[in-house]
Amino acid sequence: MNGAEAMVKCLAAEGISRIFGYPGVAISPFLDAVFQNASIEHILVRQEQAAGHAASGYARVTRRPAVCVSSSGPGATNLITALATAYADSIPLIAITGQVNSSLLGRDVFQEADMRGATESFVKYSYLVKNADDIPRVFKEAFYIADSGRKGPVLIDIPMDVQMQTLKKSFVYPDTISMRGYKPNVRGNSLQLSRVIAAIQKAKKPLVCAGGGVILGQGEPELRAFCEKYQIPLVHTMMGIGVLPKNHPLYFGMLGNNGKPYANRAVASSDLLIIVGARIADRAVPKPENLEQRVNIIHIDIDTAEIGKNLGPTIPLVGDVKTVFAALAEAPISLDTSAWLQELEEKKHSTVDLRRFSDKLVNPVKLVKTLSDKMEEDAIYVADVGQNQLWSADNYVMKRGRFLTSGGMGTMGYSIPAAIGAKFAAPERQVVAVCGDGSFQMSLYELGTIAVEKLPVKILIMKNRFLGLVREHQAKTYHSRYEAVELFDYPRYENIAAAYDMTYFHCDSNETLGDALDAFLTCETASLMVCEVDSENNTQ
Repeated sequence: MNGAEAMVKCLAAEGISRIFGYPGVAISPFLDAVFQNASIEHILVRQEQAAGHAASGYARVTRRPAVCVSSSGPGATNLITALATAYADSIPLIAITGQVNSSLLGRDVFQEADMRGATESFVKYSYLVKNADDIPRVFKEAFYIADSGRKGPVLIDIPMDVQMQTLKKSFVYPDTISMRGYKPNVRGNSLQLSRVIAAIQKAKKPLVCAGGGVILGQGEPELRAFCEKYQIPLVHTMMGIGVLPKNHPLYFGMLGNNGKPYANRAVASSDLLIIVGARIADRAVPKPENLEQRVNIIHIDIDTAEIGKNLGPTIPLVGDVKTVFAALAEAPISLDTSAWLQELEEKKHSTVDLRRFSDKLVNPVKLVKTLSDKMEEDAIYVADVGQNQLWSADNYVMKRGRFLTSGGMGTMGYSIPAAIGAKFAAPERQVVAVCGDGSFQMSLYELGTIAVEKLPVKILIMKNRFLGLVREHQAKTYHSRYEAVELFDYPRYENIAAAYDMTYFHCDSNETLGDALDAFLTCETASLMVCEVDSENNTQ
């Protein structure tokens, strides 16, 4: 057995049946081993960054690590943005990159790139494999690191000669793993847990703020049971969309600059804020020092480094969301939050949202609400980055589906490849990618992957002929001196749809929106829909 064959056996042992990648000479031994193993399918994307984003969508839907593959040099460096995107949002990926022969490392030969150095700040850990006998251990450790503690991407860089090297030992894939120095705490310190229980017991106006870590830790049922038992309301960050459905009586919306004003008022009025699985960055709380002075804060996270990074906690608690909230649901807590819930309802109904959106062409708020309301119960909505993301996050109607986006890094071009990964992960579920005309053009090449794989993915484009969020910033900050933001009337979307055998839809009015969306969503083939949006619309 050579190294490449060992790599395939490792992936099979981890239950990997599909990988996303782009070929090159330095990864060819591995791809040849994949070709000879019928249990693993290689999905050819059209650019390496898309391989990482597709693996991200796949991992987020399956809730297991996914694999992306590239060759050396520019093929590997093209993966870096996808790895940074996954790292920011704690998505478990295994990135396998080919490398030049071991004897040539450090000589600046053709297509050599120091991937360990280049990705140091964007991965949980990285390996440069120098001996084929190390491959089983390295792969076992990589999957363990990626999927434990705070999840994230792990890089495995393998020189071509190591892929072809014959193993000297018999292949044995480890059953278990124990790494000295890496033992994530999942249970939560008992003393800190007691302090959390005491703080909740004393609170008159407790409020949960849920982030993406709740979903990554698969802790939605436990957190929901906790909120329902003690009648504690919940707000969330953008990455926490989906923790509670929108029609739940304890749901009070997304906080932050682009969230619901009444959610921000709820945070400001609470006397105990229970932050779980969120770092609470500037989008969520622009001035954390003001909140720290007024509100007691419990911060619960699996990653010690995230606690207090942006908002100083009164009580920190390191632990896994499922374990911690299962314990809290059994705690001897007695609360009466009826007056607090009534106050929040009054805040919701009395809060005036001063944001106004044009009804000229298609109103973006109406578009998102109507689209997500018409989507199937378990559909997957993949939002790109820009104004479309903020309108989507604020107005998405959560049912039993999923909302995916690039939160921490804000990577344009994420939605289409991530939707491809999501559709491969759940072929029976409806998948809709929503993007602007700017972000669409950053990954439109992946329509080739959709066409070849015959994936009935749906892509909706909010077309306003501008890079809308930058235009909005230039309007407010630079007195409407617009520079390098106008996209004009290109491309010709109907021609692009025809080029990739997609069904094309178009809508430019609120009156025809409902019928157009019905036709778009019921279409059984891959489809592209353009909705014309007034370029003067802002998010705030």
